[in-house]
Amino acid sequence: MRRLELAEGPYVEQEATPPSGRDVLRSAAADGVVTVGGLPITITDRAAAAEAMCRWAVAHRGGGEPPRYLTSANGQVLALCDRDPAIRDLFLAADAIHADGMPMVFASRFLTSTPLPERVATTDLIHDVMAIAPRWGVRSFLLGARPEVNAAAIANLRALYPDAPEIAGHHGYFSEGEEDMVIAEIQRFAPDVLWVGMGVPKEQQFVLRNRAKLDRVGVIKTAGGLFDFLSGLHRRAPQFLQAMGMEWAWRAMLEPTRLGRRYLDTNLTALRLLLTRTG
Repeated sequence: MRRLELAEGPYVEQEATPPSGRDVLRSAAADGVVTVGGLPITITDRAAAAEAMCRWAVAHRGGGEPPRYLTSANGQVLALCDRDPAIRDLFLAADAIHADGMPMVFASRFLTSTPLPERVATTDLIHDVMAIAPRWGVRSFLLGARPEVNAAAIANLRALYPDAPEIAGHHGYFSEGEEDMVIAEIQRFAPDVLWVGMGVPKEQQFVLRNRAKLDRVGVIKTAGGLFDFLSGLHRRAPQFLQAMGMEWAWRAMLEPTRLGRRYLDTNLTALRLLLTRTG
């Protein structure tokens, strides 16, 4: 095994092994969901989520059907969904919602009979997918962020996972009139996994607006600020803060103008929802 380093922390690349005949994939259909903070959260761990994404993507090839749509929820998302039914509908349209926040995991452990196994943060999940991508032949397309950030994120992934199939991308700073051109570019590349990092709710709106057009994509995973971390623009919180569910505080410290007020506005609402709408 080979130890890998990226701006947000160390990762270990898994050895590529042939898929087993035994079904070890714990997808949403197998594990079901649990209500956390008012949203149906898929009961899965990172490894199972990555395997399921690759399996779904490969099974989709040549099918001509719309891709699976996966998204994530954290405290901010819980608050936004509670306040705006239109945003809630964007999330309920997903095939799976992953728990991208340790407070959600903690709440499920104390308030439900089926706790979430662990946090499935997209900043970690992409590494789980890339580590097994050679085994499945899964190709990725990164959509979002500034041009230089998108390019750096792709370059870092290629360096970290040289055996992974092709990775391509496009920045997120395109106009409404350029959207069809971007969709056409994605369709030409025909990625197995499309990572869309535009922020909530813009990325969810993009997915639902264009899902039917992206029939050569296997799985779409919304990604939030993922590319900022992959590129090295921002660093992940220390592991002990992540384990405590305090990564939001680290991010607020790094970006006080953009995130400080947001967390002050949503944290109390999220706490109320976790205590009253879980189980």
